[in-house]
Amino acid sequence: METEIILRRNYLLVRLKGELDHHSSARLRQEIEEKMQQSGCRNIIFNLEGLTFMDSSGVGLLLGRFRQVREMGGQMAICHVPRTVYKVLEISGIPKIVSMFDREEEALLYLGQGPGQRRGDR
Repeated sequence: METEIILRRNYLLVRLKGELDHHSSARLRQEIEEKMQQSGCRNIIFNLEGLTFMDSSGVGLLLGRFRQVREMGGQMAICHVPRTVYKVLEISGIPKIVSMFDREEEALLYLGQGPGQRRGDR
């Protein structure tokens, strides 16, 4: 899996490509936690546009980061979710607790620059 983790002013932008499974989630979890600790950042946007597969380890990673940012008083958003990955997220109940958006720009607005349009609110 390819990852791009970008630290912006008050959030981490995590772009994922490939397969988010038990092989890649532990490494990604560690990378995200290190960046958050080093920067003091407490908001995360996950851009899943390039994901081709996600298993329960990936779901666990997302839920764990959601809990982490909530405990820190931050927010998390997910955007650009491919249909096949969305089905996995839907089964796990993630769309009911994590804000999901079609575009990265909408997620950015949600994280502090104004209201965005949530997926399903149309």
